[in-house]
Amino acid sequence: MARPVVAVTGGTGFLGRHLVAALWQGGYQPRLLVRQDPAHPLLEGVHPQLVPGDLGDEAALARLVTGAAAVIHAGGLIKAVSREAFFAVNEGGSARLGRAVARHAPQARFLVISSQAAREPALSDYAASKRAGEDAAIAAYGGENWLIIRPPAIYGPWDRETLSLFKAAAGPVVPVLGRPAARIAMLHVSDAAAAITALVAPGVMGRRYTLCDGHHAGYGWDELLDCAAAAVGHRARRLPVPPSLLSLLGRLSGFQARLTGRPAMLTRGKVREILHPDWTVAATDMPDSALWRPNISLAEGFHATAGWYRSHGWI
Repeated sequence: MARPVVAVTGGTGFLGRHLVAALWQGGYQPRLLVRQDPAHPLLEGVHPQLVPGDLGDEAALARLVTGAAAVIHAGGLIKAVSREAFFAVNEGGSARLGRAVARHAPQARFLVISSQAAREPALSDYAASKRAGEDAAIAAYGGENWLIIRPPAIYGPWDRETLSLFKAAAGPVVPVLGRPAARIAMLHVSDAAAAITALVAPGVMGRRYTLCDGHHAGYGWDELLDCAAAAVGHRARRLPVPPSLLSLLGRLSGFQARLTGRPAMLTRGKVREILHPDWTVAATDMPDSALWRPNISLAEGFHATAGWYRSHGWI
């Protein structure tokens, strides 16, 4: 029996690769929009169909979605040199994909993988562009069979963003970036991929879901660092970073990005995201447990991730 085709943008990113592997294991045929060879250890034994192109290529988007049972939009920018660059891809690319689905795969289920940051679009250019991308994708699609999925902070094997936390936890001093009262939702990448794969199946439509590991109240910075310390077997001295200093670093990093034309992760907007006190997830914003439930606790996930980093020489 032929596997149902699921078209995927962003399939070569951190979450994307885990998602493609989960889709294959779930009996689907992934079809990826790619700009480069997607070969990767996570995809051993996985045989995706490949469509060369990017989110600016309308002909490639048409080839990507034609005949697909579902379309998963996980592509986009997480860092950029300007607000305009964020919006050009995260909003403009989303709109082009939505139009392609409407024209060439109107029967397909359309899943837009956004970010929890989209809940607070005033915080940063990234957050604003992700919120605009959600709206643009659904407006251009114009149908009813859609879902928006907002993952929180995701971690796990192959992630280079969270790697810095584990490296710091394994060193002599670990900086504490957020305020003591801040709460941050977390999710292991395997659970994120499993959630999206589960939601590909026909079912609930027209909803915005936020994911987390089941700990809806999120974690404080001390909890995250305690967990990281237990995972690496070392408790580093903690150094709180004043918000004013963090903001200064964000401004300097943003200035350097504009000067060099190379995007930076730590910008003024990213600092506002870090300092935002409430990244919790309401239970009512989660998918029903009959559809999906998380399986990996923070302690288990951090322990396994630290072990993976160590075995691959990353820490």
